[in-house]
Order: sequence, then C-alpha cells, then structure tokens
Amino acid sequence: MRLEDTWTCAKMGISRDSWHKRRKTGGHRAQVRKKRKFELGRPAANTKLGAKRIHTVRTRGGNRKFRALRLDFGNYSWGSEAITRKSRIIDVVYNASNNELVRTKTLVKNCIVQVDSTPFRQWFEAHYGVPLGRKKAALKELENDPESEINKKRSRHVMAKIKRRAPGSKIETLLEEQFLTGRLYACVSSRPGQCGRCDGYIIEGKELEFYMKKIRAKKTK
Repeated sequence: MRLEDTWTCAKMGISRDSWHKRRKTGGHRAQVRKKRKFELGRPAANTKLGAKRIHTVRTRGGNRKFRALRLDFGNYSWGSEAITRKSRIIDVVYNASNNELVRTKTLVKNCIVQVDSTPFRQWFEAHYGVPLGRKKAALKELENDPESEINKKRSRHVMAKIKRRAPGSKIETLLEEQFLTGRLYACVSSRPGQCGRCDGYIIEGKELEFYMKKIRAKKTK
C-alpha cells in the first residue's frame, strides 16, 4: 500500500467531532489533532419491518447498544385509557422527515405506523363489557355466543364495577372507525437503532386529526 492510500484510509470513517466545521464567521478552523475514538460515529441501523433481528454493539465504557435490524412487534400505550399492550406492527404510513423511509418501511423514532388493534379491543370489551369495532354480522354472532366477553357470566360485584365504568366507555369517532378496520395509527417514541425496541403510543385527538390530514394529502399527490 502506498503512503497516499494509507493517508486516505486514515481520513475516512464517520466522525462526530465539531472541529472540522467552520466558525460562525465562515472561517476555517485549524486541525489541532487527528480523529479520536470518543468522536466516532457508526453506520445507521435503518431498522426494517420484519422478523425480529437485533445485534449488540459494544460502546464506550463497556456498555451496550441494541441495534435492531428488523422488528415486527412493540409495546404501545393507549393514553386516554392508561393501558399498554404488545401489538404487531403492520405498516409504516408516514414520516415527516423523508418519504423514502415510508417506501422502504424503515422504523425510526417519531414515524407513524399502523398496529394491530386486537389486543386493545379485547381489553376494552373485557373492561367495559361492551363491543368495540365489530361489524353487524360479527356483532350478531358475538351477542349469540354465551362464552363471549360481553355475555359471559359475572358476579354481582363485577357487574356493579362494569356499570360504574359505563360513562367512560365512549371513545372518539376517528378512533372507533380505526377499530372497525382492525388497524390503529401509532407513533414510535423509542429509538429502534439504540435500544432495540419499537415502542410508542396510540395517536388520539388533535394529533390524530393532524396526521390523518397529512396521510390523505400524501395519497392524493
């Protein structure tokens, strides 16, 4: 290897230093040292939607990062009902930073995904004793089934609890429509490339209206 090639290899690599940047006035800064280990950067994880695959990365101080390469499940919180359930991630539908991340189904923090509504529906029906997100045929079948969550035998104490909960069983129209399709819009709040998890929360209220408008606008283009 020639001396020029050695110098090129030494210059390459991902760095997180700030001394290579210009001053606020626009002037160049003098290079006072070569690159240091503590200034290193690593390639992006680009976590995709698929069967779980996680690599561990040894970091400074012997600590570890969990680099998720593929994920298909996560824990999602339903804020207004104060519950969390593990749910399957079905699709990536919106990303404010880059449409390419939607096309390639890349999971990053703050992307909007669709998750399976079944775990949340099952909890709601058991907690309030009323059906949620059921079409007419399925609803009729549910009402005729004596073993279903709605019709199963309960003690008077449990029945009294369900009756007290009844006023809180109303959910917003946009969310109810999503339960009919079997998919809920959720926002990823964890960093899959750093912690190896794709957790988040169900979008509701004004935030849901905002993102639904954005998704519709993207579809019409």
